[in-house]
Amino acid sequence: MINQDDLAHFTGSSTNFKHWSKKLLYTEGIQFVAEEAQAYWLIDAIASYQTNELLSKHPELKEFQLWQLEVNTDKTAVLTCGVDSDCHPDVVQNIEFTDFPLQQIKLYVCQTVLMLPSEY
Repeated sequence: MINQDDLAHFTGSSTNFKHWSKKLLYTEGIQFVAEEAQAYWLIDAIASYQTNELLSKHPELKEFQLWQLEVNTDKTAVLTCGVDSDCHPDVVQNIEFTDFPLQQIKLYVCQTVLMLPSEY
């Protein structure tokens, strides 16, 4: 079981992993989350939005994306993406069921690299 304290140990990353879609790289911290939380689906979901349609509609997202997963007590969740937490999200995806162990996680995509905030 992972917790927020586990994630704080990741600072910087010397290794990037390539997502199978080739649209996204991700860091050691993200690899840890995917393995420990059985959450490769989260990387897949974020990678699925790295499309010309989204990025041409919102060019600021080419440089930086803030992704947030909020898990509800009924095991549903909402995945959102925007340029910052104060703006209306550019992506909202409802997730019908998840057993993701954290109530919330924030992730960044910076120039096609998915990372934990502590790795930024």
